[in-house]
Amino acid sequence: MKKIGILGGVGWASTVDYYRAIAEGAGRYFAERGHGSPLPIPPMTIESVTQARTRALRGVVGDEASWADFDAVFRDALLTLERAGCDFGIIASNTPHARLHAIRQSVSMPILSIFDATVEATAGTGASKALVLGTAVTMQATNYADRLDAEGIAANERLPEPEISKMQAMIDSDFYGGASDAARARLLAFCDKYASPGTAILLACTELPLAFPNHLDDPVFEADRHLFVNPSAAHVAAALKEALM
Repeated sequence: MKKIGILGGVGWASTVDYYRAIAEGAGRYFAERGHGSPLPIPPMTIESVTQARTRALRGVVGDEASWADFDAVFRDALLTLERAGCDFGIIASNTPHARLHAIRQSVSMPILSIFDATVEATAGTGASKALVLGTAVTMQATNYADRLDAEGIAANERLPEPEISKMQAMIDSDFYGGASDAARARLLAFCDKYASPGTAILLACTELPLAFPNHLDDPVFEADRHLFVNPSAAHVAAALKEALM
């Protein structure tokens, strides 16, 4: 098996869930093939960055120079994983993937993109429309929209800044360290407002799927009259495929 490098900490709750999902997914894979206990899991190393620091270093969308310090923190973490002997890396967060083109510079090991895994899962739903929900960085950028468009899926137009700020505040309060009791209701209210019938809703912040504990390992699922895509689960599935192939 290949060794997985997990760049985590943004935030810690989703990092924990990535580790759990990889371990349990590998266990199911080997159990289905008749492997006895203890079931193998891929070797993994986690390099955890500090969310308070990375948040403070965020730049401005469209201003490359403003992201230099942010990019450097994630690049250094990936290089640490590379020196630890990891065969490939995953970043357990959507937001830094908007900067992956810069972060991966000077990093030799492959980095699996959450965008690629998510768009593949979304295309498999047959949906022609998508609503992208996540942090301000994710919702202001066009990374998901551009990749979805290439698959014939129309992403929502950029939402008004007050609504983007509202989603960011929701993530910071109701989804910090997990999902609060109010988290699911607040998220669903947002979905009801902006998702028309037949729209695939991308839970494009790794904390958002925590509001649906019965679907943490499902790349695609239906709940509360909506069709959801879970980028975290799609990313984990891609990492397992790479590690176990």
